[in-house]
Amino acid sequence: MTASTPSATRPFEVTNRMVFAIAAPMTLAFLTTPILGIVDTAVIGQFGDAALIGGLAIGAVIFDFVFSMLNFLRSGTTGFVAQALGRGDETEQQAVFWRAVLLAAGFGLALLVLAWPIRELGVLLLEPGPGVAEATRTYVTIRMIGAPVSLINYALLGLLLGQGRATAGLLLQTLINGINIALSIWLGLGLGWAIAGVALATIIGEAVGAAAGFWWILRKFDHAHAPSWARILHRPAFLRLVSVNRDIMIRSIALLLAYGLFTRAGAQFGAVTLAANAILMNFYMIAGYYLDGFATAAEQIVGRSIGANHRPAFWRAVKLTCVWGFLLAGFTTAAVFLFGEPVIHFMTTAAGVREEATEFLFWAAIAAVSGVLAFQMDGVYIGATWSGDMRNMMLASLAIFVVLLFMLVPVWGNHGLWFALNVFLGARGLMLLAILPRKARTVFG
Repeated sequence: MTASTPSATRPFEVTNRMVFAIAAPMTLAFLTTPILGIVDTAVIGQFGDAALIGGLAIGAVIFDFVFSMLNFLRSGTTGFVAQALGRGDETEQQAVFWRAVLLAAGFGLALLVLAWPIRELGVLLLEPGPGVAEATRTYVTIRMIGAPVSLINYALLGLLLGQGRATAGLLLQTLINGINIALSIWLGLGLGWAIAGVALATIIGEAVGAAAGFWWILRKFDHAHAPSWARILHRPAFLRLVSVNRDIMIRSIALLLAYGLFTRAGAQFGAVTLAANAILMNFYMIAGYYLDGFATAAEQIVGRSIGANHRPAFWRAVKLTCVWGFLLAGFTTAAVFLFGEPVIHFMTTAAGVREEATEFLFWAAIAAVSGVLAFQMDGVYIGATWSGDMRNMMLASLAIFVVLLFMLVPVWGNHGLWFALNVFLGARGLMLLAILPRKARTVFG
């Protein structure tokens, strides 16, 4: 049986309370990540060296590029677990989780082996200056050591979100990032280890989080419905997971390629502009993680509605998460306009970086509104495991972005770069929304 052909209808009501029960905790959880980015940037910014800030930005792009390719371990797990929940299949929920853990361990070990060529290829492609390149190498080398536990945490979070256990997801993410933030300040600034301290803090946080996550999940599993190894390794089920994950991987590569091109284009304007854009991207990421809270609600409820074969729940989930997403985006944009400049001054002491970041603050502020549908439609399509369409629309949006880069950056400089990014975000969401009614008919008739 596939997720798209459920055996029976299992109706349930979708309410604002249900949406917020998932979105609110996960918004708080996701917000710890950009807050961590701000803290890391602020720690490095206190050294007054634009090259260090740039190295942190480039290193994060390389690392995020690699790990976002593997984010299917979280999103694929969420979608399949939610659909199994909708069908009332406890055994399959556990089986999906263990398949994801096996894949996470395998990919994590592979990254340890490939750490050096990944680092050098990233530096080669992004072309930072000598000082930035040195800082980048330090950051990526240390971060890659923690690859296995980082990927296992994806599977842990995917299970929790698929089951709608948002509060547990909040606690797990808060634990990981809270330890990370505290240690970044102590190791990076207190002990003066700078970028090496920031990277080491991340590894320790991820390791503690993985241990705590396993302890909690194993206590909550219904062992009477534990899957056999034959069920876990069932070839068709594994192939479905791998197929969805392949498409999400391609989609993630395209997304990170867009961010990589954005960073590379900014680097061509010099270390000051690179550092300014890195600071401004933290504002966008704050907006993104706010929106991801409601996108996560869409993932879980849409996946559950498809597993339950219940059309009204599907459309109610789409409507409510989009409405709240737009409201939240407007609030976030207003907040960035009001408080963005003081935050910039807090994050760096470099006068040139402060001036440059303030000049382009407008573009970072409106990115929240530009990206609403991209986030919400991603949530819908992940929950439905319509990974092929996510892949195709992402590739089309990337093509638009590349064309705009060649057309606008030579004329408008960094303003053109930010404009192209906003168009990229908006185009992706609108294209996914346009085909949504047709996709829903293939499931519900």
